[in-house]
Amino acid sequence: MTDPGMPYITSKADDPSHRIWFDTSPRHLAGAGDPRHVTQALRAAGWKNHSDPDFPHVVLASPDFRHTLVLEPAPDAYSTWWRIVSHADGERWHASFGGHTPAEVIAGFTDALVHTPPTTEQAVWPTLQAAGWAYERDERGNESARHPDGITTMERRATLTSDYFSWTAEVTLPTGLGGQRRMWHAYFDDHTPRHLLTGFATALTNPAPVPRGHYDVPHSHLVTQVERRRQGEHLAAAHDARLKAIRAAARKARRGAAPTTRTVPAPATDVSAAARGR
Repeated sequence: MTDPGMPYITSKADDPSHRIWFDTSPRHLAGAGDPRHVTQALRAAGWKNHSDPDFPHVVLASPDFRHTLVLEPAPDAYSTWWRIVSHADGERWHASFGGHTPAEVIAGFTDALVHTPPTTEQAVWPTLQAAGWAYERDERGNESARHPDGITTMERRATLTSDYFSWTAEVTLPTGLGGQRRMWHAYFDDHTPRHLLTGFATALTNPAPVPRGHYDVPHSHLVTQVERRRQGEHLAAAHDARLKAIRAAARKARRGAAPTTRTVPAPATDVSAAARGR
């Protein structure tokens, strides 16, 4: 039944029960998906919306304003749409993602922002190697891992003229003329905390399919789509459960980061002096 208070026009922001969904795999070739998988999770974690409602973008800032996310769709889906900038603990870093980067993969990165950071350094390459990616390191310290499909890579590399490293992940497709074109790409400053990169790598290698419409994939010949047995209501319930878990994780992280205060007893000499005075 149509809501009389809503305009009569279909939109990708409609309730998921209005569409037929397909389990799509592999996820890293499934296309963008629903950006609310990222943005609503951050809102659930307490991030504030600073967007201009009359401009097609999203601007979110963390409660302490140390992290900011901008989503600005561009005419070319192969270009950068997502940007994240951080000024945490005196260290500045930034990350960006192309328009076709799956929202579920980006969420591996942004979810790690709202969880309590691990106490030990996180290793990115073992996560990829455990999923069957081939790892290499050269004499300059450049590192890379390649997916078995041959078109998906993640690298930590310095330029030929400097020792400054940066991280990239991308899917590149052959053009048929000897060249290549990126399907999507991600960039990370080398100051990016390793647990965030590990969260990204973990989501990137997750074998679970992701929900997509039948015609919502950029290259249908690269993926397998199977109609889901459980449709929109199940997806909506799973999304609500995800938001509840994010709220709980964010509360736990804030409690862990809050400074603790305790009452310090007065020195014994002061107490005895007061007693003598009485």
